[in-house]
Formats: sequence, structure tokens, C-alpha cells
Amino acid sequence: MKKKLVAMLLSLTCVLSVTACAGASGDNTAPVIEGTADSTVMAGTEFDALSAVSASDKEDGDLTGLIMVESTPALDFKNGKATPENAGTYELVYSVTDKGGLTSESYATLTVTKMTGDEEVYKAFDFSKELAVDNKGWEVKIGENAKATGELKQGAYVFDIENPGESDGEVALSKSGFDVKAADYLVKIWAKSTKPTYAHIIARDENAEGWATFGGAYNVVIGEEIAPLELNFSSDKEGKCELMFNLGKITPNPDNADDTTPTDFTVTIDKIEIYEISGEETLTAVYSAAPSEENLSVEAGDGAEASVSFEGDKAKAEIVSYPSADGGVWSIKSDISIGDVKIEKGKKYYYSFNVNALNGQTGEVLVESKEKGWECRANFNSLSAPAGEEITFSGIFTAEADVEDPVIRMQIGNAPEGATSNEIVISNIEFGNVEGDKEVVKTIDSFMPFGRNSANAEDTDLPFETFNGTDEDNEKGVGCIWAENGSFFYRIDNGGTVDWHNKLICGYTGNPLTLESDAYYTIEITAKAEKPVSCGFFLNPMGGWDPRISEGMDLTTDFQTFRFTTTDTFITDMDFELLFQFGSEETSQMGENTIEISNITIYKMSAL
Repeated sequence: MKKKLVAMLLSLTCVLSVTACAGASGDNTAPVIEGTADSTVMAGTEFDALSAVSASDKEDGDLTGLIMVESTPALDFKNGKATPENAGTYELVYSVTDKGGLTSESYATLTVTKMTGDEEVYKAFDFSKELAVDNKGWEVKIGENAKATGELKQGAYVFDIENPGESDGEVALSKSGFDVKAADYLVKIWAKSTKPTYAHIIARDENAEGWATFGGAYNVVIGEEIAPLELNFSSDKEGKCELMFNLGKITPNPDNADDTTPTDFTVTIDKIEIYEISGEETLTAVYSAAPSEENLSVEAGDGAEASVSFEGDKAKAEIVSYPSADGGVWSIKSDISIGDVKIEKGKKYYYSFNVNALNGQTGEVLVESKEKGWECRANFNSLSAPAGEEITFSGIFTAEADVEDPVIRMQIGNAPEGATSNEIVISNIEFGNVEGDKEVVKTIDSFMPFGRNSANAEDTDLPFETFNGTDEDNEKGVGCIWAENGSFFYRIDNGGTVDWHNKLICGYTGNPLTLESDAYYTIEITAKAEKPVSCGFFLNPMGGWDPRISEGMDLTTDFQTFRFTTTDTFITDMDFELLFQFGSEETSQMGENTIEISNITIYKMSAL
């Protein structure tokens, strides 16, 4: 939604309209006005509305000298210049009429800020500080026959293995004393290797006599791209467990000695997720139906074109074209109505439907108000459908809001890689209540020096963290942050398909970025990327979505300095978050990418 608001504002600033005056005829072409743009000036400062603005047409040539400028509220323009005395927003209309009587207009917005004092440094982040890293109870074990090291660095656990030794346990990462109860467990180790290799993941029963396990996953392949390596096990009692991730020598087939753990390779572990699943639940359908004109619709905007048709018990959403550059995931919507169901905040619900996308499709699946949209949303999820394969997409959620007119809303305005159109077939719609006492407790052991779960969580000088899509069990989005040699780094190991799948945050929940009242702020950022990548940058107040800065940053392989300034002052001191949001279809395709930020400085200009 936030991208859509930005796109709408941008589109309002550069609209060209042409009106034919009485008597205009023939093949006379309308003049073209170029160079108009939004501007910001301080009250009491001269503003030149015609700077870099020109007008011309085919018949009359240069018409720049005939351009007229009008403002609402009114400003006294002389030769295109005016000195606004009052802070506020002024809508500008540029117009020019050619000799044939055709008039063209172009529009822009002038923001006038209050008079301020000199710019002064309000906050400069120092990334050269020594920062402790919490190993979350995971310890490295190296056997006498192995030649390897394991250490916490660059926001991850990194094993450099020259020789893996003679057995699997000679290079290992383990967590002892892990409490288990009568429950099911899932362990996900997000890892990658510079050479394909093997691992054993084992849950050893520490209370048993001799060697006994709760379960294990053996000969698990670690590939060159980050991926979750999974172990499922169960316990019927309370006890203690040692979780073991063994990277030493493994030969799955003794008859093929060449198929074994390599030498001279590096394994990187971004995070380890542990799920404890206890109790049971029952799903009870309260609405189920085949798609029809009564319960499914498709809407397209921002230059996109889409429609829906129905055949038998299926709906086919045909996307003829995806949105223009100003559009995004929200630009094509498919709403699935669920009858007269009312959603109550705090209650658990589920939904499911089948989807088959000819060219694959990513996007968002929301349960929200048909009329109010994101302002009354019960649940947010992401969609990832493979090309040409029917899948059942489902979700279980606890409602975050009361919703009187709920729909299951698919936002699918992002074009699949290499595709300009698509056909998406939807069937088997179901929505219902979830009853029971099933509980899923998820713990994320990450190894970054920043964030809520780090050893430096209360450090107000460096209130940074990252959020990645897989942290909330989406299929995409993995990355690490760290500081080194005076710079701040964010390595995207797996790019998400939507912007919030790869997100850097400065100031969050209990450690916000506080900005004082009655002042303007300029945020200066110096950054580069290993591969060119774009991101959205936002200064957003805590507790809602109302960005005071909403800009794009196109990072290249060379350092660039970006400066963004607020255009209004605050009545009282306010808590904010700085957001860098990288996820996109392009980001998801580019592979590993590291962003380096050498400077973030916030400047304050107090209003006079």
C-alpha cells in the first residue's frame, strides 16, 4: 500500500493536459512543457519556478518565454519568480498557448518550509564500536583429525574446513541442555557451502544411558545457495537434548568413496529456527464454494489490464499486461468474498484455495476489509506459486482486527521473471474457524551483533536490526547484518519477492529513533552494493504507517551519498523507524548481494 501512495503522489505532479481554444483547427500540434518538478524552499527564499523549464512545439519552436505560472494558494510571480512568506503546500499550474490557440498545462507541487537555523548534527551512527555477539548456546567442536575452524563473524556462524577429519562429528556445531517436553519439534538450519557437502542433524537424548537419540536427519545436502536443512523429531517426555549439526567426513555410500565430504570449503549458517509444537487443533469450515461472479472479482490499475472468467468450478484470472513502473504488487487484485462471515480480533481462522499460475506468480495474500483495505486487516501473508503447477495455498492466523466485510485479497501485480502476461486458475475456496489448544512456539537463534535478540539489544547508539521474510515462515528472504572496519553491512543471502522480505530497520519497538519537535531533519546516507540494487527508504512514525520521508535509492557498486529532508515539523517529540526495504522480483533473482553503508547521519534544522 505504501508504494501505491508514493506512486499516486508522483503521478499527480506531472500530468499533461491539452485544451483546444475556440477556432483551433488543422494539423497544429499542442506545445510541450518540459522540466517541471516538485520543489522545496524555505519561507522567505526566492523561488524560480521557470528554472530548467522550457516549452516548444513543432510549428512555433521555442515557446519558453510564453509560459505562465499560477499558484494555489496564490503567489506573486514576476518573471517566474516569487518569494513565499508562509510555510505550506502550493499547487503550481504551468501553461503555455501556441499561435494556433492550443494550450498545454503541466502541474507541480511547491513545499515551503518554515525558516530554520543552520544545519547541525543531531545523530551520527558510529559503526566502529566493539560489539559482542551471542552464540545462543551453540558451540563449535573440532576433532583431533580435522583441520578446521568455526567462528562467529559477519553476522553468521562460519566454518572454514580444510580437512573434515575421519568422522562426521569431528567438525560440529552443537547446543547442549536444550529442554524438551512431550511435543513435536522442527529444527531448520539455514546454511550454504562453497562446495556441495553433507551434514548430519541429530537430536541426542542427554538423559538416556549410552547413545540414544530423539531422531536425526542424515546425509543432508548443503548446497551453494542458502536453504533450510530440516530435522523433525518428537519427545513423549520432559528431558534434555543436545542438538548436533555435524559437518565432518560423511560418505553416504561406502561403495563410492569419491562421494564424500570435500576439502577446502566454507559453510555459513545464517540462523537456526526451532519450532516446538504441542496440543491439537480442529479446522471447521464455515464457508466453502467454487469461484463464481458472486464471490470472486479481479481489478487492475496503474496501466495493468486483467479480467476474470468462469468455467465449471474454476475461475481464470487473465492478466493481459502488468503495471507500469509506477505500479506494484497492489496494482492487480483478486478479491475472494467469504459470504456473511464476520472476523473477530483474537480468534483463530484458516483459509485455503487452489491456484495454478501458467507463468508462476508471487504476491501477497491478505485477509482484510473489502472497503477499508489495509486500515482494517486481519492477516498478512505472501504468495509464491510455481509455474504451471497447481498448489493448495493455505494459512492459519489469529485475527489482528475485527473485520465486518472480510475478503481474501490476492495482490498479484508483480510480473514473473521474463513474463508480460499470465493466466491464474483459482478453485476450491474454503474459510473456517480453528479450535483447540495447539501451540507453536518458534525460536530464532541468529548470530548478528544487532537486533532485539542480540547481546546489544539495548544499545540506543546503534538501534539496528533486520527483518527477513523467512522469519515469519515466508518462502523468501534471508540475510545478516554486522559492522566491520567502520562500515555497516547487510548481506542478502536470499532475496524476497516483496519489499518487506528484505528489510533493514533503525529504531524499532522498545528502542526507537526519537526526533524532537519544531524542527526539520535531513538524513544523509552513504552506501554502495556488491551488485546494483534498488530499495525504498522511509522515515515512518512508530505505531502506524504515515511516512514523513518516502524515497527510492538506486545503489551502485560505487559509494553514493543520498540526502532526504522532512517537509513538516512535529508538534511534539516523536518516535520513528528508518526503513530500508530491498525485496523485489529483481532482488529475488540476483543471488547473494552485500550492501555496505559507510555513513548514516541525521541533521537537525530548528524552526525559527
